[in-house]
Amino acid sequence: MYSAAAAAASPPRRDFISVALSPEEAVGAGGYNNSKAWRRRSWWRKWKQLSRLQRSIILFLFAFLAVCGVISYTSMGEPWKSLTNKSLDDQRTEPEIPGLKLANPAVLPAPQKADANLGDYPELSPQKPPKPPHVRRGPSNLQNKPPRRDVRLKPRHDTSKNVEEPVQADKEEKTEKSVISWRGAVIEPDQSTEPPSIKIKEPEKPLSVEVEDQKEPVPITERQVAVIEAFRHAWKGYKDFAWGHDELKPLSKSYSEWFGLGLTLIDALDTMWILGLKEEFEEARKWVANDLVFDKNVDVNLFESTIRILGGLLSTYHLSGDSLFLEKAKDIGNRLMPAFKTPSKIPYSDVNIGRGTAHPPRWTSDSTVAEVTSIQLEFRELSRLTGDEKFQKAVDEVMKHVHTLSGKNDGLVPMFINTNSGQFTHLGVYTLGARADSYYEYLLKQWIQGGKKENELLEDYMRAIEGVKKHLLQRSQPKKLTFVGELAHGHFSAKMDHLVCFLPGTLALGAHNGLTADHMKLAEALIETCYQMYAQVETGLSPEIVHFNLHAQKGHKDVEIKPADRHNLLRPETVESLFYMYRFTGDKKYQDWGWEILQNFNKYTRVPTGGYTSINNVQNPSNPEPRDKMESFFLGETLKYMFLLFSDDIDLINLDKYVFNTEAHPLPIWVPA
Repeated sequence: MYSAAAAAASPPRRDFISVALSPEEAVGAGGYNNSKAWRRRSWWRKWKQLSRLQRSIILFLFAFLAVCGVISYTSMGEPWKSLTNKSLDDQRTEPEIPGLKLANPAVLPAPQKADANLGDYPELSPQKPPKPPHVRRGPSNLQNKPPRRDVRLKPRHDTSKNVEEPVQADKEEKTEKSVISWRGAVIEPDQSTEPPSIKIKEPEKPLSVEVEDQKEPVPITERQVAVIEAFRHAWKGYKDFAWGHDELKPLSKSYSEWFGLGLTLIDALDTMWILGLKEEFEEARKWVANDLVFDKNVDVNLFESTIRILGGLLSTYHLSGDSLFLEKAKDIGNRLMPAFKTPSKIPYSDVNIGRGTAHPPRWTSDSTVAEVTSIQLEFRELSRLTGDEKFQKAVDEVMKHVHTLSGKNDGLVPMFINTNSGQFTHLGVYTLGARADSYYEYLLKQWIQGGKKENELLEDYMRAIEGVKKHLLQRSQPKKLTFVGELAHGHFSAKMDHLVCFLPGTLALGAHNGLTADHMKLAEALIETCYQMYAQVETGLSPEIVHFNLHAQKGHKDVEIKPADRHNLLRPETVESLFYMYRFTGDKKYQDWGWEILQNFNKYTRVPTGGYTSINNVQNPSNPEPRDKMESFFLGETLKYMFLLFSDDIDLINLDKYVFNTEAHPLPIWVPA
């Protein structure tokens, strides 16, 4: 080494040596040739020249950096994912519509076995705790998940295709929305009055997204356990004596056929899912997969097969995500379409699903108004899922036609409509009971299903409720119960069907969706009346029809029952409205009223060997005269609404995400496109 002084004293000396080698010589001598192999040997030689300690330190540093990288990725991944999802959601969100709560088509988690303190019901198997601690039992949380992969489906479009271009969205936001005002209620639906799903060109499917804001599981109540026990008892009778047939005859331990399509089984599918009866559901699914065949020479009623079979299959598809049920729904939907081949487009009442022919009843060319206007929720949803517009187009034409018809009385419609002329018949008779009831229900529910955009539906509904107040509403004596009667050629009748007890729940649903508050007040008054139709009867069960006393008479109650009307068919309408009222008010008395009804069903209609039976005489506790028939809607509706009524979990079929068809099958509220 040179010292600093020596370096300063003498100038630096530089020597150069020039050596010329050919490429071949250089390579042959093992010199540098810039190849990957040479570089690898050079690095390896340097690595081997390091001491063992140096190599160990380097390896440790590399391992330490790798561990730090993994930890950083996991800690930063979730915030980054949330930020990305939020950004995507912001891009997909349309301008907010005042009063409109949007909902995704939802799929519920796989059912788990029911649990609770089984106490008095030792035969119930205890619930298995859900594996992820944040997932509720059975269907209590609305989880979105893809369908099962074991069944082939047509390709479905990405939901991002539903989102309009940003420029178009901005234009829609600036557009003034039409305002509908009904006696103090201001509703601001979307300006478009076209049915939303007509624009859909490709089929929809449940979205596979993570559930936000998971809540703690809501424990099952003892009353819900009692409903599960009642369902299992009814199911036992059906399975033992009527498996695969339409309806159980529990006393004679046999069955009755209506369509020969397993009505009770299909009607009960989504009830089993909601109740968490996994084993029963899987057994029923096997029957649907292997034995449910629609290619048979049989006449079916368009309305009944739509609300029970098509509605039940669509609902079960949405809850389970199992595409088997969608394929079956498409099959029956296509086979029902010949009913719409009429001169007026008002469908015939009966369809032969094997031959592809349709016809009116033998005694008339009329269809009932309720039947032709209460199939829309199901056919519209089938179009949305399949991308085939023909289903929705057919039922929307019916609603548009009825909207324009004369013969209404302040929004109230007659009971019959002619399939040839398309005009109302039997004019002058107005009721919210049989043959007209669900027309009013589906006006509101279609409006909700479609994202509150179809103003004609809302207008017809609001006008009809005003017509009810003006022409059909009266008070009884002595308790001054508010009830809905009937009008026949200007003459008021104090007759009220049990079917009318759907109305309190429908009014409450409308109020929940932003309609005028006096609808809820009317709902509260009417549900009291429906409860009294049970409470004032000897068995605690309502008859099919009651007549109310308009004038006080000594020794007489508000409710009078005629001998021909005193039967009970295990109907759901009062329990249905109790469910809505409890869900929207939280008033425990509605649960207590429902509990009384369930206890009386168990006392007077339960058959020891399995099943429940309709009865002929609700006024005779010692001999209610059983009819030997269990209607499919007892499992499809009555017990389902009982179970929901006794639940304190508002997400157990969230009413901001689902709308029930008239057979209690929940269908998703559409996301506006």
